Amino acid sequence: MSSIKSFSDHVQCGRLEVHPVGGFNGNRQLSQRLPHQLLSEFDRLDEDIHLVTLCVTELNGREENENHFPITYGIAVNVRTAEIYRASCQDRGPEEELEHAARALTGGPMVRIYDAKTEQLCIGPDSWVPFPHVDFWSQQDDKQILENLSIPPRAEPPHFVEHIRTTLI
Repeated sequence: MSSIKSFSDHVQCGRLEVHPVGGFNGNRQLSQRLPHQLLSEFDRLDEDIHLVTLCVTELNGREENENHFPITYGIAVNVRTAEIYRASCQDRGPEEELEHAARALTGGPMVRIYDAKTEQLCIGPDSWVPFPHVDFWSQQDDKQILENLSIPPRAEPPHFVEHIRTTLI
């Protein structure tokens, strides 16, 4: 919260708006606690927070043939018009592989890699535990990678397996 507020120290008006988006009621029901925890934290804060958009769990889910999928995988905001829309990034850049390998595959903590004040991407110094059995996983077929390295295998975007393979290299 202090990081967000530091951008508006000189502003006397306006309001803090939040737009939680993500997660869905997957077959394994893994996304149920996080939205509740997040909203509870907002409620605990002294700041006046305005919930503008809420697209989580069943509000961000659809079902096909008894399989659950998210309606949207990500959003973007036009900072000039404040328009919010579904987004996907064709160019994920080299930092995605670094971040994914360091955090998601090894269970490491999430860190902020972009400094909005300086408008710079800052990676490192960092350390992480090597992903166990990387040689084994890099030799598996697409189906094995999808079934074993994804939380919702049937709901992953088309680039998921390619992304995991790139991350493992």
